[in-house]
Amino acid sequence: MNRQNPESIKLLGLLQQMAKGEHTALAGCYDVMGPVVFSLAVRMLRDRPAAEDVTQDIFVQVWRQAANYDTTRGSPEAWMMMIARTRILDRLRSRSAGVILKPVGDNLPEVPDAEDWPEDLAVSREDAVNVRRALAELPHDQKHAIELAFFDGLTHVEISEKLNVPLGTIKTRIRLGLLKIKDYLQELMGEMQGEQTVPATQEERL
Repeated sequence: MNRQNPESIKLLGLLQQMAKGEHTALAGCYDVMGPVVFSLAVRMLRDRPAAEDVTQDIFVQVWRQAANYDTTRGSPEAWMMMIARTRILDRLRSRSAGVILKPVGDNLPEVPDAEDWPEDLAVSREDAVNVRRALAELPHDQKHAIELAFFDGLTHVEISEKLNVPLGTIKTRIRLGLLKIKDYLQELMGEMQGEQTVPATQEERL
């Protein structure tokens, strides 16, 4: 890797942060490489909506494989573009075969429409208070984007225009925010289950 290249140094640091599970690093990586990856996707797919979808999938894959990056295999930019080309070619092949690819982001939820909020997070209406608490813990930019999407019913494009922020950045903010909310709810559920097991154990000892 060319260590005199400030962008490469920045991306290397972001990959190292992602490997440690730091979600904000993904947004930083998207800000640097998103336009390049999206431009490539548009040129290859000749379809802007499809390019937007595959670009999101690419960065989810970068997130998942960040720990696998090896500096001996080239610069971070080259590594990410290799992932991008592979994913875009997969999309082209699937298109010609009439197959729709499943999202690669098992650990990053897809952004649903506003009415899909409860189902996507696997929570009931009774859990809405916990969702609100989780939402309050998010950084302001993620919280605001999610509120506009799910509670005001705005589309991603409308949010982008309203906030004067690139569309890809809005999508990333919502994805990261949903991931954090999902993690919060899972941790809360685990704590509740743990508390429920304590009385039962005590009763068995009586």
